[in-house]
Amino acid sequence: MKSVLVLYFSRGGHTAKIAAAIAARIRSQGHHCDVLNINDGTVPEWDKYDTLVLGACVLYGTYHKSVFAFVQQYQAQLSAKPNSFFCVNVVARKPEKRVLENNKYLQKFLMMSPWQPADLKIIPGKVDYPSWPWYDRLAIQLIMKMTDGPTDPKSVIDYTDWQDVDVYADHLLTL
Repeated sequence: MKSVLVLYFSRGGHTAKIAAAIAARIRSQGHHCDVLNINDGTVPEWDKYDTLVLGACVLYGTYHKSVFAFVQQYQAQLSAKPNSFFCVNVVARKPEKRVLENNKYLQKFLMMSPWQPADLKIIPGKVDYPSWPWYDRLAIQLIMKMTDGPTDPKSVIDYTDWQDVDVYADHLLTL
């Protein structure tokens, strides 16, 4: 039986939902899995886990500064065991953007991060205009207009391939 820690940063809750789905899949396979928000103040008990996973969402083309602060502080612990990083972004709604070479957001993470994950995953995110503050909605609508994405302010579109999230969870058990 493996023990997996899924760490995450979520802004609107979608990355948290993905982290929970990964954990549920791992548990359904008979393994232990904990989920931890990197901003809740809890210091992980690193020695309890065989595999470490970190997920973060992209907003306005970058990751929240707390993601970089976390990997800076814990890069040795993250690197000491089999590990993976998943990034959640809406640009990955296009299949070609789910490939490292075509996803500038994951490339940006790798350039800026002191921790270099052993394994990488790109997961399409969610457009949820009604739940966003007006300034986020307008900015993202502008970005979407430029990239041929949805701009209807009532749009709620989950681009996440939940079966692929299960495949990724299964993959994490092989690390």
